[in-house]
Amino acid sequence: MFSIVILGTGNVATHMFQAFQASGECSVIQVYNHQPDSLQTFGKFTATTTNLSELEQADLYLLCLKDDVIEAVANQIETNSGIIAHTSGSQSIMKSADSGVFYPLQTFSKGSKLGYSKIPICLEANSEENLKILKAIAKCISTEIFEINSTQRQTLHLSAVFVCNFTNHLYSIGESICKEDDMPFDILKALIQETSKKIESNSPSDVQTGPAIRRDQSTIKRHLGQLNNKTHKDIYQLLTQSIIQKHD
Repeated sequence: MFSIVILGTGNVATHMFQAFQASGECSVIQVYNHQPDSLQTFGKFTATTTNLSELEQADLYLLCLKDDVIEAVANQIETNSGIIAHTSGSQSIMKSADSGVFYPLQTFSKGSKLGYSKIPICLEANSEENLKILKAIAKCISTEIFEINSTQRQTLHLSAVFVCNFTNHLYSIGESICKEDDMPFDILKALIQETSKKIESNSPSDVQTGPAIRRDQSTIKRHLGQLNNKTHKDIYQLLTQSIIQKHD
């Protein structure tokens, strides 16, 4: 049984807590946050603290924190043998002894239900022994384990912003456009699902559709005329030109 201390109470921390507790092979023995109110939910299931000097000894200290505080918090952790690992996609591995990275490549919201066993866990460690331990812990919650160095992970994180964060923002724009003419966004959900399904067995480039790849200038011009929001119009033009150049 691996003992784990989670530092942080946000979306990633919440889901990692749930995944480890459900695994039967790991025990989250403590959760830390400097704000006591955020610990109330976790306090129903495990020990909590707002003081870094009161952290329990554990096999893994998992820092589910904002990028700009990871290093400062890690430097305050006193451990005899535990690995200190962060969950950031964009930060390099820390220089301190017994450090690592435990990066779950997924979008996390507290209210969503996820199949943890299929979430890719990207690992990095400052020694072979620490990597071996991180692999063993990761295998408790997922079957998708990858050894990814800091440079590769930063590239993955950049790609994830395009395929997840930017795509979700485009959903938001589509929803606002629907609302302008009193149409439910739900009508588009079957299209969204089919678009996602197609890339499971195809390259995204091979299944591109729409007026841009067809060079349908009359439709493109009409769409631009329909858009009243200048930012939305700029995004439409930029993406249209990008698709044309990609398939030129």
